[in-house]
Amino acid sequence: MNVITQFQNEYRFLSNFWYMPDGLTVEHWYQAAKTNDKEWKHKILNTSSPGQAKKLGRQVPLRRDWEDVKLSVMEQLLRLKFSFPELRQHLIDTYPAELIEGNFWHDNGWGDCYCDKCKYINGKNNLGKLLMKIRDEIMRDF
Repeated sequence: MNVITQFQNEYRFLSNFWYMPDGLTVEHWYQAAKTNDKEWKHKILNTSSPGQAKKLGRQVPLRRDWEDVKLSVMEQLLRLKFSFPELRQHLIDTYPAELIEGNFWHDNGWGDCYCDKCKYINGKNNLGKLLMKIRDEIMRDF
């Protein structure tokens, strides 16, 4: 089976750190969605990098329902990202590969960390699963 195990190099566009035509990233929008505080949202959306947005997102007052809605928020943002024709085509071109957001920063929720500390933990790979779901839907509607 064909597997893409990291969102790097030619598959970097799958990363939430990839810039969309609006000049922001899914990471910017996702971190801003964590809070209902308008000042924090503005601050996050105006950072110069997705890494900075992620850092600020760790400091925000979380909205009460965040744990209940974060997967659906991510799905909506990925749908937006892959509504852009060029990005949509790149996603389609990954078919039929399994998409795994392999990482070394201990993210076993959105991905699957392969560091020595985490290598025996099966990550949930929620980002990869959402990407494959959206890819399948796009291809079905094509």
